[in-house]
Amino acid sequence: MRYERKYRIEGLSPPWVAQVLRSHPASFRPLFPDRQVNNIYFDTPALDEFYQNVAGNPQRRKHRLRWYGKTAVQLPHPVFEIKIKDGELGTKESQKLSSTDWKDLRSLFQQIPALQYLPLRPVLINSYDRSYWGSADGRFRITIDWKMNFAPFSWSHPPVNTQFIDDMACVLELKYEQEYDQAAQDIFAHLPFRLTKNSKYVMGVSLVMG
Repeated sequence: MRYERKYRIEGLSPPWVAQVLRSHPASFRPLFPDRQVNNIYFDTPALDEFYQNVAGNPQRRKHRLRWYGKTAVQLPHPVFEIKIKDGELGTKESQKLSSTDWKDLRSLFQQIPALQYLPLRPVLINSYDRSYWGSADGRFRITIDWKMNFAPFSWSHPPVNTQFIDDMACVLELKYEQEYDQAAQDIFAHLPFRLTKNSKYVMGVSLVMG
C-alpha cells in the first residue's frame, strides 16, 4: 500500500505549480507527456461511498471506470478500478477492458464482476488534464491535475452532449510507498502548499447534485 498526499491549490496556474516542482531539492522532472484523464464513478443508489468519504470512514472503497484521451465518445483501453483505503494508506485493484464507445457501455459494464454482485450504478463523469513528475531518486511521484470538470452520468447523453461544471483549482498529489514516509518529510518541507483532503468524486457529486 502507498500514501497519496493531496494538495488543492487555488488561484495559481499549472505552469506556476510545475515551476515549484522543477526548483524542488528532490529534482522533480516530467515522466510522461501530459494527457487527459476521463472517469465514470459508480456508487449505490443511496450514495454510500460518497457519504463514507465525507464522514472520513477510514476503511472505504471507490469504484470507477477510467480511460485516457481527448475523445468524448470513444473509450480506448478502459480500466475498471477499485480504490481501497485503509486510514491514510491506499491501493487499487484493476481490470483491463476492451476498447468500446459510449453506446456499448451497458455491454462493457456486464464484463465487470463487481458490477454484477454489488448494488452499484454509474453516478458521475469527469475529466481533467494531468502531468506526471518523478523525483531524481525514483522514490516519489507527483501528479498535477487541472481543467477539472464534472457532470451527472446519463445513458442518453454522452460527454460530448453534456453540460459540465468546471472546477478551476489544481490538485497536486504526492505518491510514495509506505517505507518512504519518513523521507517524505523533506518533500513536504519544500512544497509551499497546505495538505488537504481532496476527493474528485466527492467534489463532483457536491457540484452537480448539491
